Amino acid sequence: MTDTRGRDQKSRPSQAKSITLFLMTEKGYEFLKETATKYKSLFNQVVVGNDKSIQKDFEDEIINFCDKENIDCVKKANFKEVASEYVIAISWRWLIKHPAEKLIVFHDSPLPKYRGFAPLVNALINGEREMGVTAIFGATDFDTGDIIAQSKSNIAYPITITEAIRLNNKNYLSCAELVLDKLLYGDEIKATKQVESESSYSVWRDEDDYRIDWSKQSSDIRRLIDAVGFPYKGASTLFDGKLLRILKAEEYLDVSIENRHYGKVLFVSEGKPVVICGKGMLKITEAYIDEDGKQVSLFPLLKFRIRFI
Repeated sequence: MTDTRGRDQKSRPSQAKSITLFLMTEKGYEFLKETATKYKSLFNQVVVGNDKSIQKDFEDEIINFCDKENIDCVKKANFKEVASEYVIAISWRWLIKHPAEKLIVFHDSPLPKYRGFAPLVNALINGEREMGVTAIFGATDFDTGDIIAQSKSNIAYPITITEAIRLNNKNYLSCAELVLDKLLYGDEIKATKQVESESSYSVWRDEDDYRIDWSKQSSDIRRLIDAVGFPYKGASTLFDGKLLRILKAEEYLDVSIENRHYGKVLFVSEGKPVVICGKGMLKITEAYIDEDGKQVSLFPLLKFRIRFI
C-alpha cells in the first residue's frame, strides 16, 4: 500500500513512533476503527475508559475491536503507565501523565472556541453554524495547547447530536491522517499557538442542564432536545410530578395566545401534544416517563389538560 506521497507502507518505517491511545465513546471507537488498517503498527496499547452518564459509551466495541485486531487493550482501572513515546487522547476526561510535547489531544471544537467540556453539545444548543475537531499538544491549562491540525464542517439545522457526531467523525479522521502520517514517518510535528483573544469556554453539563425552560422560544428548545438526545439521556421536564424525557419534537405554527402560559399544552395534533413556549410552539413526537428506571411512553395521551414544568 502506498500513501499520497508515494511512500511504501508495507512495513513500519524504522523512524516510526509508538503510540498509546486513550479512547472513549463513539468518537474514540470510530477513530480506532478507521485508522487501524493503515496505522496499527504504531499502536502500542489502547487504554479504554467508560462513561456511565450516557446510554452507550462504546467501551465494549473498542475492546472487541482490539481483540479482533490483536491490539493490546486495557481498561482504565487496570492501566499502570505509558510505555510509548507518544500519547493520543480521544474523548478522554482524565489527566494523563506524559510530557506535553508528546501528548496529542483531539478536541471537539475549532479551537480556541469552546475549550472545555461538551463542546459539540453546547455548540449545537447555541445554534453555531460550524463544528470541528482540533488536534493540539498537551498543556498545563486544558485545551490551550498549540494547534497541530484542524478540520471543520458546516452545521445545517435541525440536526441531532447523533448526526452531528457522525458528521464530525470525518473531521477527526482528517486530523488523524495528518498527525498519524507524521508519526509513522518520523516527520517533525509543527504546531501554531492559539489566538487567546478569540478563545471561549464550554462548561460541563449535569442533570439540571437537561431540564427544558419552556419560557424560551421553540427553536431554542428544539435545539436542546436534539443536542442532548441519544447517546445522552434526553431533555427533561416534569409532568404530574414525574420526570419526562423528551426525545423528539418539531416546531409548530404559532398562534395568537392571549394568556401565554408557557409549558401548557394547547393543541393535540395527530395524538401528540403541542406545547406553548415563550415564543412559538413545539409538538412533542417522542417522549417517555422515567418511572424508577423504567421507560413508560407518554403516548397514547390519557388526558389533554397537561402542564410541563
